[in-house]
Amino acid sequence: MPHINLPYGIDLFEQVRTRNCYYIDKTGFIRELLDETFSVNLITRPRRFGKTLTLSMLAEFFDIRKDSRSLFEGLQISRDLACCETWMNRRPVLFLTLKDVEGNHFENAYGMLKYTIASLCIEHAYLKNSDKVSPPDLAAFERLMYQEGSATDIQGALFTLIRMMHAHYGEKVILLVDEYDVPLAKAGDHGYYEEMLQVIKKFLGMVWKSNPALEFSVVTGCLRIAKESIFTGANNFVSNSISGKRYQNYFGFTEDEVRSLLEDAHLSHALPEMKKWYDGYLFGNQDIYCPWDVINHVRALMEDPGAAPENYWLDTSHNQIIRRFIDLADPSVNPKFETLLSGGVIQEHIWEDLTYDLTHSTAEHLWSILYLTGYLTQVSAENLPEGMVPQPGSKALRIPNEEIRSVFADTVKAWFTEQITARDRREFFQEWWNGEADRLTEEISDILFDTISYFDYREDFYHAFVAGLFSGAGYEVRSNSEQGLGRADIIIRERRHRRAIVIEIKWAAQGDLEKECLEALDQIKEKQYVKNLQLEGYRTILCYGAAFTGKSCLVKCAGQMP
Repeated sequence: MPHINLPYGIDLFEQVRTRNCYYIDKTGFIRELLDETFSVNLITRPRRFGKTLTLSMLAEFFDIRKDSRSLFEGLQISRDLACCETWMNRRPVLFLTLKDVEGNHFENAYGMLKYTIASLCIEHAYLKNSDKVSPPDLAAFERLMYQEGSATDIQGALFTLIRMMHAHYGEKVILLVDEYDVPLAKAGDHGYYEEMLQVIKKFLGMVWKSNPALEFSVVTGCLRIAKESIFTGANNFVSNSISGKRYQNYFGFTEDEVRSLLEDAHLSHALPEMKKWYDGYLFGNQDIYCPWDVINHVRALMEDPGAAPENYWLDTSHNQIIRRFIDLADPSVNPKFETLLSGGVIQEHIWEDLTYDLTHSTAEHLWSILYLTGYLTQVSAENLPEGMVPQPGSKALRIPNEEIRSVFADTVKAWFTEQITARDRREFFQEWWNGEADRLTEEISDILFDTISYFDYREDFYHAFVAGLFSGAGYEVRSNSEQGLGRADIIIRERRHRRAIVIEIKWAAQGDLEKECLEALDQIKEKQYVKNLQLEGYRTILCYGAAFTGKSCLVKCAGQMP
């Protein structure tokens, strides 16, 4: 199998090219970008779809301090000689990323903003020696470089830097801002949203208001935060979201690109599984794979051709978005989550101008956030489920692939466990020890009704569900442990009172709960599941059969079996 040097974890274009990494040519984006007239171009995409690499590519192409011909040699943009002659390494570039401007408190995040600005100043330290820069700007620059700037210095930092660069080079400046909304997203998570908003509004906003030193600005993030007026006053402001067709091929991988990569790696057999797990995003009308996932899985397959797909989307801070909305006290949310988790489609109105201040968010905001951040994707009209009629003003939404479905499922599992462990279950457990099967049937059915199901209703779902009822309560819970002549579904041990419970779970696919429940009890007896427990010295052993269908259950207790 050939070895392909994948750009694993590398999001700097110069490193991708000089280290001879495999690169899927996205340089056509430069020409298409320049064909659009704008002062500020906001491009919103979910995380891990190549936004940083794309901005890094732009920085290498435009930056007047560099000679980038070798980096772009052989790539699509190099064939556009007129574009290269006019633009390649002909403009001063200020490339800023705000991805690290975060913290549990405002002071921490503000400190990281000061550090980020200082790092920019150090990168452009040549401005200190420029005889074309005004003394007041030089003084502010010194304060910013040494992190001694006032609040006013910080808020005006970008404006000052751009003015200085314009004066020094005699050319208008291109401003590239990556992850512009991270400071606000983190502020919303930790309760200092308004404080951070006031800083970012000035820090970014004043750069775009009739700035004669600015050529144009390209900004990336997950959401378009127009509600807070960050972009108010920006001349020729344009926004390109996942709903639009412009740039639809440049963020993420198309299926043809993934197929070519797999062919080059002699891994063509992996395409169907790759499609199931990492495809499914609809940007404009283009079907898109998540590039982060594709690169990670191809890397795994080159090490082990039999490697199973994994969840590479794990990021607990972002995945809290799902959890936050599961906790919404809105009765319409849970049934829709269940529809999505079962592979279904829902239709919701989507707001593309949003705020990260989710304290008073509604269910309507829920679907918009999940769509814009990549947890849900749009379903095209021709792929709607049979009988579903498009609703005017709404988008049809589904979970894009198996990877994201697993993120939803894991979040719901954690939510369920927390919901159960937070309850006072003493009376519930006593019903198990007393053999009160009728009461257990009623209570478990009620719990099921209030629970979001995260798989198809099958035996493994109910198995995990029942085991979860005993979690965190001080009991020893074992699943599928060897007992007698087979493996019992669930064994509950309480050593202090030398007592145990054996539970056999059945899924009543045909709806006959009585029949399945009796078969479960017969299995316990036939397989002698109580034998080992008796040998271990347990004096009280209760045996239960539990049958489930949908959100209904039937529990029967056979008492202690010989």
